[in-house]
Amino acid sequence: MSETCDLHPSSLPVDQLLEDCDVRRTKAAGPGGQRRNKVETAIEILHRPSGQLALAAERRSQEENRRVAVRRLRLTLAVHVRNVSSEFVEPSALWSSRCRDNKISCSDRHADFPAMLAEALDAVDAKAYDVRRAAAALGCSTSQLIRFIAKEPPALEKLNRERQARGMKRLKS
Repeated sequence: MSETCDLHPSSLPVDQLLEDCDVRRTKAAGPGGQRRNKVETAIEILHRPSGQLALAAERRSQEENRRVAVRRLRLTLAVHVRNVSSEFVEPSALWSSRCRDNKISCSDRHADFPAMLAEALDAVDAKAYDVRRAAAALGCSTSQLIRFIAKEPPALEKLNRERQARGMKRLKS
């Protein structure tokens, strides 16, 4: 699926992202005592434009579960929603600030990670899944780009499925 807006949905501010979502509170099943079974602490977020869903129920606090669900939604959107023009022109200011001397500096736990992952996958998609060309366009080494994408295993799995569909070799982290 391609988005027509300039910003990838994974990089939108929370309030703006949630405008396109249905947020549902539910009761969580499983261990955690009576409180867990009586109070709606689980959060389910559906991104309407893409149909992507994120769920968080492991925390006892509704707010903590909401924060976790938003993070999971951002990662899911980064992996499954492409926002590409016909040709990737240049990296964003965020990417440029986090990529110096061919090295990508962003932990998979950092708030910028989903937006950067989306940009990396958009670049790879725009370069017909040629990771070497995508890395050159992003200003990093090929191995750095592969390691960065591999921080999110579903992203590497999706990348490899797309490459195999095009008759290309699988990448290893």
